[in-house]
Amino acid sequence: MRILALDLGTRTGYAVGCSSSMAYCGTLDLRPRRFEGGGMRYLRFRHQLADLLDGVHLVAFEEVRRHLGTDAAHVYGGLVAVLTEECERREIPYEAVPVGTIKRHATGRGNADKAAMLDAARHRWPDETITYDDEADALWLLDLAHYLHNTRTA
Repeated sequence: MRILALDLGTRTGYAVGCSSSMAYCGTLDLRPRRFEGGGMRYLRFRHQLADLLDGVHLVAFEEVRRHLGTDAAHVYGGLVAVLTEECERREIPYEAVPVGTIKRHATGRGNADKAAMLDAARHRWPDETITYDDEADALWLLDLAHYLHNTRTA
């Protein structure tokens, strides 16, 4: 089963793979650019998402319940809207996973900070070049999604 895992935000982390050991990851830069309207970030996301969704059987994304600011909450909500609409249109199931669940899976602590998540990912996947915590979060979410899928189907 090919899964796409997303850590939604202005720098969206993604990981795609049939298993957590056979994955590729990266980030999408969704910062607004000079002279762009407010909706361009979502159009860029939709365009980049189309490539990521090819051949995917399930999408897992980080469920954020608390944001540091109103703007962050609005951006997250817009990205979730685009993502869920694309998944519905393509008939791809999707699942939101709470942040604490991902952190507990990665580090054993539900309140791990960004540095701990990044360190744990670099230790787990030493051959991957993991630059940002968003990539690390997406890899851990992919790992967790595969684990959950395998336990549900076993």
